[in-house]
Amino acid sequence: MFPKNEGSSRGLPLTVLALAATLAACSSMPWSDDDGDRRPATSADTARTTPAAPPRATGPAAAETTYEPRLTPMSGSEAVLAEDYPNRYVVQPGDTLWDIASTFLKDPWYWPEIWHVNPEIENPHLIYPGDVLALVWIDGEPRITTVAGSAYRLSPQARITPLTEAVTSIPYEQIAAFLSEGLVLERDQVDRLPYIMATRDNHLIAAAGNQVYVRGGEPAQPGTRYSVVHVGEALVDPDDNAVVGYQGIYVGAGTLARGGDPATIALTETNREALRGDRLLPAAVDVPLNFFPRSPDSPVEGRIISVVDGVSQIGQYMVVVLNRGARDGLEPGHVLTVFQAGEVVNDRFAGSTMFRGEKVKLPDEEAGTVMVFKVYDRIAYGLVMEATSAIHVLDAVRNPI
Repeated sequence: MFPKNEGSSRGLPLTVLALAATLAACSSMPWSDDDGDRRPATSADTARTTPAAPPRATGPAAAETTYEPRLTPMSGSEAVLAEDYPNRYVVQPGDTLWDIASTFLKDPWYWPEIWHVNPEIENPHLIYPGDVLALVWIDGEPRITTVAGSAYRLSPQARITPLTEAVTSIPYEQIAAFLSEGLVLERDQVDRLPYIMATRDNHLIAAAGNQVYVRGGEPAQPGTRYSVVHVGEALVDPDDNAVVGYQGIYVGAGTLARGGDPATIALTETNREALRGDRLLPAAVDVPLNFFPRSPDSPVEGRIISVVDGVSQIGQYMVVVLNRGARDGLEPGHVLTVFQAGEVVNDRFAGSTMFRGEKVKLPDEEAGTVMVFKVYDRIAYGLVMEATSAIHVLDAVRNPI
């Protein structure tokens, strides 16, 4: 429960389900002087790292010599170069790792297989605006590496750019609303959350400007900010009909005005009426850091069981809930292909009379790509990175082909 001692400094361990901006890859310097200063690549350098290949024009994004894309996977890898990949690419503000990987690769989730880092550099898995990335050949295999100094660096070991300006894996602005409002509550989580027991002055409902009395939860300091959430419909795993969570409907926000049992929360904003029994989540952001887009290590077969916005058709940059989680081997950064479930139709034209009217299930068709960014035991959040067709609840998700 909330403490009676309002000056308690103990933190609240509950966290809002959230995506965070995730940090990815940085610097290796195949060309540098002994003193650490960078210098441009020379023709001798190129000869050592890149086999001869016919140049081709690729437009303004790649002014230097480029090489024909491989139509088959690289040796020891399933990565395939994109058809219009550049020889060099300057990282721009607003780029994501997914964008950059798509520039060089047909399938962005194979990025970890071709990224080449210098282990001697601090934080080698960060990319910053201004970094120059190049496709080079090392031991006969293509690799992406940083080849030119960034205006943000003082030296290879010291940066003047804060980590918050590093390139993120997925677009933060697309999921900003989800961070504060869109969530699913795990089944076992609900009973552990503090709840509204009553409203001040005996109001049946409460809104911004009202105070409510709250019980449960962990110790927190006055001034701690909370999101108020209404527990909505149960989320059922279609594979075993087990309840794996509940829709969380965002009600509003408030701050802890006074500790104790019950504690007092002052509502500061509301989108709908706050009711007795509504739950509270601390408004701190839980940030998973430093993951790469990649295919799961083991086979995964699951389904989309919910979409955060509650729409019938799901498109790019929407947040979905999957009925697979950590116990199934999912981790942040895992990429899954979405398959639109094939319809069941009547075959009215079969050659044999006995088959006419037979019900036939059409094949599942690829409809898009989802990247997992938040994982729990039985469920996971994913962001739709690509949607080539309409995606729906109950569509299948599987390892990329």
